Amino acid sequence: MFKKLRNRFLIVNLATISVMMLIAFASIYVITYRNVQSDINMDLHRIADYQQNGPGEAAGRPGTGGGGGAQPKDNGPMGDGNQPPERSISFTVQTDANGTLVDKESKFTMDDEFYAAALKEALGIGKDTGRFTLDGSRWIFTVKHTADGEIIVFLDITAQQKILTNLIYTFTAVGLLMLIILYFTSRFFANRSIAPVREAFNKQKQFIADASHELKTPLTIINTNADVLLSNSNDTIRNQAKWLQYIKSETERMTRLTNDLLYLTEMDDSRTGMIHSRFNMSDAVENIILTMEAVIFEKNVSFDYDIEPGLAIQGNSEQIKQVVMILLDNAVKYTNPKGSVKITLKKQNNDVLLSVSNTGEGIAAEHLTRIFDRFYRTDTSRARKQGGYGLGLAIAKSIVDQHKGRIYAKSVVGESTTFYVQLP
Repeated sequence: MFKKLRNRFLIVNLATISVMMLIAFASIYVITYRNVQSDINMDLHRIADYQQNGPGEAAGRPGTGGGGGAQPKDNGPMGDGNQPPERSISFTVQTDANGTLVDKESKFTMDDEFYAAALKEALGIGKDTGRFTLDGSRWIFTVKHTADGEIIVFLDITAQQKILTNLIYTFTAVGLLMLIILYFTSRFFANRSIAPVREAFNKQKQFIADASHELKTPLTIINTNADVLLSNSNDTIRNQAKWLQYIKSETERMTRLTNDLLYLTEMDDSRTGMIHSRFNMSDAVENIILTMEAVIFEKNVSFDYDIEPGLAIQGNSEQIKQVVMILLDNAVKYTNPKGSVKITLKKQNNDVLLSVSNTGEGIAAEHLTRIFDRFYRTDTSRARKQGGYGLGLAIAKSIVDQHKGRIYAKSVVGESTTFYVQLP
């Protein structure tokens, strides 16, 4: 599934970039092509105007055209003011009214056969302007009509055509290279982008499996006890009371489990909808301690606390109380007989730091990073005896995250464990 998702991402990404590159390259080519053609036509017409009007009328014109063969050999780079400077190979032929070659003019030495062949190509096209290939070179021509015949100006545009051809080759090579680079780059980022999705999917699968497993145990017990009741249908309710009590107990366990799951779902779906206000956290922690005093006394563990008064935070007081209750309840449950539990609340820089510690078996280092995952328990058998599902710390972390705080644990195996909650 994730491989298909990655491939779709790659295809969409490469297709989008390819279209963008094609548009960009096509735009650059069209602009370059039009500029080249404009320069060619400008050179051709200036040479033709010079040949038709003569040096006297061409004097003073901007020297950007390609000069004809009549240019004196001692001209400087910018010409003598009577004709445009030469930038390309060009020549001129003059014909009579019947199309017969009567004169030719070129700065370069060419065979008569070449002039005749060029004239034949131009006359064969039958238009006043056109292009043809002769002896491996690309030529453009324009025809100027006179009273005696025609003046045909030829301009070599092989260099310009090579520029355009090389531009196409360059774009093709650059495009292919960019696509190869983009493929591997997109593949790398696609894998990184899919990683959180894969992790969330795997967590969801694990969550469903764990929830199903947790629900399966009480359902099995309920079903078994119901079968016992049905097999003794003639017995009195008083005699069947223990089976009914087992069913009721497991039903209550399922109720607590489903309530916790629903609460976690609500926390995930309404992170921005919780109402926060400023409240006294010191009083909230003391209230939880008073609530837990009877449980602590019954557990026969020593208890100590150090609460700095008047510490206030911005948040939801009921949710923060639930975090304190979860941590304190876990500390009491997992404390060894005649062990100790301590809770402290103090100000640390601009934050409020709550710590709950207890003596006991501790938590191994490999478990510390996962104890806040849903249904995760370091000792499954011991947790079941304590009646836990591995959701308490997950709920606590969800609440702390919503308050933009931090929750973490430190432990020394065989000695103690301390949970810290840091809230802004």
